Amino acid sequence: VQLQASGGGLVQAGGSLRLSCVASGRTFVSYTMGWFRQAPGKEREFVAAIRRKDFTNTADSVKGRFTISRDNAWNTVYLQMNSLTPEDTGVYYCACGANWSTRSTRYEYWGQGTLVTVSS
Repeated sequence: VQLQASGGGLVQAGGSLRLSCVASGRTFVSYTMGWFRQAPGKEREFVAAIRRKDFTNTADSVKGRFTISRDNAWNTVYLQMNSLTPEDTGVYYCACGANWSTRSTRYEYWGQGTLVTVSS
């Protein structure tokens, strides 16, 4: 499976971004897709995951602000990020795994990451 993430950039606090991740190489619909992020000097952390069409989980730190969704017809998963704060700054990675999990070690395939920078 190859994953290509895009949509990162520089945004002011309170703004929005939508990240996309396109998967290729395997059957997409049966996999769990996740988003993780890593801030400078910090460990990678779970952001959101989705299985099938609408079974989702979102980290408490972003709940109510971030929404994960997927379009199986286009093998794409999205992360809509609203009300961004400087604490959301980091490299965002999409990942793909056979099992449902919020743990990064349970995901077999990873994209290259896309940088999100939120200015105050």
